[in-house]
Amino acid sequence: MKLKIIPLLLSLMFPLASCASPDNTVTDNGKTSTGEKPDYVPGRPVSFDSDSAMLDYIQRTTLNYMWDGAEPTSGLARERIHLDGVYPENDADVVTIGGSGFGVAGLLVGINRGFIGLEEGVARLTKIVDYLGRADRFHGVWSHWLYGPTGKVKPFGQKDNGGDLVESCFMMESLLCVRQYFKDGNAQEKALAEKIDALWRDMEFDWYTRGGQHVLYWHWSPDYGWEMNFPLQGYNECMIVYILAAASPTHSVPASCYHEGWARGGAIRSKAAPYGYPLEVKHNGAEATGGPLFWAHYSWIGIDPRHLKDEYADWWNVVRNHAMSDYAYCVANPKGYKGYGKDCWGLTASYSPAGYSAHSPANDLGVISPTAALSSFPYTPQESMAALKYFWNQGLWIWGKYGFYDAFSLQTHWTVPRYLAIDQLTIAPMIENYRSGLLWRLFMSCPEVQQGLKKLGMGE
Repeated sequence: MKLKIIPLLLSLMFPLASCASPDNTVTDNGKTSTGEKPDYVPGRPVSFDSDSAMLDYIQRTTLNYMWDGAEPTSGLARERIHLDGVYPENDADVVTIGGSGFGVAGLLVGINRGFIGLEEGVARLTKIVDYLGRADRFHGVWSHWLYGPTGKVKPFGQKDNGGDLVESCFMMESLLCVRQYFKDGNAQEKALAEKIDALWRDMEFDWYTRGGQHVLYWHWSPDYGWEMNFPLQGYNECMIVYILAAASPTHSVPASCYHEGWARGGAIRSKAAPYGYPLEVKHNGAEATGGPLFWAHYSWIGIDPRHLKDEYADWWNVVRNHAMSDYAYCVANPKGYKGYGKDCWGLTASYSPAGYSAHSPANDLGVISPTAALSSFPYTPQESMAALKYFWNQGLWIWGKYGFYDAFSLQTHWTVPRYLAIDQLTIAPMIENYRSGLLWRLFMSCPEVQQGLKKLGMGE
């Protein structure tokens, strides 16, 4: 049954003055880090009546990247939006499959909260799904990037010009949430759900075992075959791939792929506990400190980690302790960067003064990425809210049309007015999982997912 749409009370979102207590009031009347009072921007509230009203506004603003900012032919998310108009790679019309998957989840949040009209939302989602059905696919799997106007592959690299199983699973986890939301709706909604089901059944997970190996492979190219040679072995952002591969009703893979491939025959277990928070699993390339925080976000937009356990880990502990250890690192601030602390934290892959970088405690460049703390709301609600208010009170130097810019550094007073889909579009869905559990509930309601989890030995 479709979930009830919650109306948005605009009067709560745009008050001219605060009428809340100091504990839950965020104002833009303070000074920025440059010492200058920020100017008023139309549409940016001066204050909020409550934390809930603030979260409404942040969700609505960030998911607008996928609504107003979408590439017009496809309805999908542009790989990047640069408000300064500078695109060194001339890729303003390139769309991203994984980032668009997060955006699809955000659209569903917008529909459910009344930010987007139901009919408009269904029409947009239908446009997206129809486009995905026409776009290039490789054994049912999309590429990392597409040229938005044509649906043809934009190579991510010379040999990465075919199927990208990971990015496609980020898309499918959200599409399955949409299927579950609309499967018992009116004729248009049921048709949307049926189209999604057809795309789901077309995904040939078994092909991506590279001839029946006990592991899944990230890439396949019609020109280069398996030359990318990237087996998916944990732990990183890719857990959703094994859940979906086990759950597939048409092209499932055996549980041995998970146990021997992802779990490395049990070698995935870890005793590392940075700042007293046990990671439980070895983070690839960052076993002692934990990797970038997007590893705790991408797969977990759909997978509900609460009470999810197997022989290797308690997966709630995995994601929560990852976020808490990142927070604790920023509070400890061993490199002495300006601004780091209990209200300013969050290291993940984003832009930086040196270009794109996968920030983490092992790769700390003094750059804070707002999505790291904001997309961790389900795990660190108090710490994330404190960070949100701190970011907000920085004023307009880190804020633009689609919310906080991708990253900033107080150490060097650096930012750029630019966004990346994979960062901006996880914010609304993960905040929603904190607020209502909507996407977790929908994804976990898929009968195939429940069968897949049982097959892999996962449960409470």
